[in-house]
Amino acid sequence: MSKRIIICATQVPFVRGGAEQLVDGLYDALRARGHEVEIVRLPFAWRPVQRITESALAWRLLDITHVNGAPVDQVICTKFPSYLVRHPRKVVWLVHQHRQAYDQYGTPLSDFVNSSEDQTVRDAIFRMDRRGLGEAQAIYTISRNVSQRLRYFNGLKSTPLYPPSRYAAQLHAGPYGDYILSAARLDAAKRLDLLLHALAHTNDSVQIIVAGTGPDRARLEQIAAQLGLGSRVRFLGFVDDAALIELYAGARAIYYAPKDEDYGFATIEAFGAAKPVVTTDDAGGVLEFVNDGVNGYVVPPEPTAIASRLEALMADAELARRLGQTGQPQVNPINWDKVVSSLVE
Repeated sequence: MSKRIIICATQVPFVRGGAEQLVDGLYDALRARGHEVEIVRLPFAWRPVQRITESALAWRLLDITHVNGAPVDQVICTKFPSYLVRHPRKVVWLVHQHRQAYDQYGTPLSDFVNSSEDQTVRDAIFRMDRRGLGEAQAIYTISRNVSQRLRYFNGLKSTPLYPPSRYAAQLHAGPYGDYILSAARLDAAKRLDLLLHALAHTNDSVQIIVAGTGPDRARLEQIAAQLGLGSRVRFLGFVDDAALIELYAGARAIYYAPKDEDYGFATIEAFGAAKPVVTTDDAGGVLEFVNDGVNGYVVPPEPTAIASRLEALMADAELARRLGQTGQPQVNPINWDKVVSSLVE
């Protein structure tokens, strides 16, 4: 049965990442299955932190139960604060809450400081989350990691529902080439600096290609220069979809070691291309897929530990092939039919 569905998405202007990829993929999947779909995006500002409640209020005041006199059958909300929208048939597919107020509080990744003003905003976020999420008819999350945070901080139960990569049908295994690929956004939380410091501890056989853009690029290039890495690391900047797929296909392995990641499309994309993943034991959702010595390597977040695994993979293409092909079957059950069936039907 066809439904009129609105996907509610938060957008930080000029920023695109995994959450935007998820929303676009969901839109295409719903339309392909005969639903009438629209995306409602509202801009989100988190600096200064006092602006956060304004963004949340905008969602609360939005009326999308009817559009042009016709009812909207369902809304699917993604990340904070989109799930504050009111609708009798609200389903949440949670990408993440405002993590700076939760698990990142008290770390360099959070803009909140220990002041009465900031604590007031944090308390407001906690109340809004309990209200907005508590109204949902069903709560799904994009990983077990996100579900565990939601249960720990808010006492809410949810069901993990993995999103497919937008490239799932195009990813393929190519030769196990002469470079390690990073396809993550250049952001401090993705810890590309850790990869650069690891590279400085390897022999010259290890070459790195960094594909992507982000606010951390200048700092990362400066680190690479200070470490004297020269041509052993290449920053490609933005690459189009076709080029990215071929970079996955030709890599020896993928480095992806963010700090407590929600999910991590780079992991399932690596396995889709039958490439092993080198990650760390604090990488969060990545660890729901990567098993040490089985389909990649899980090591402490230390440059020397990462370096030893990169050298081992560059020294043995057959090892990389065996690990990568072991990971490939893990991503086959992640598909849009399962997602749409869960969220809508």
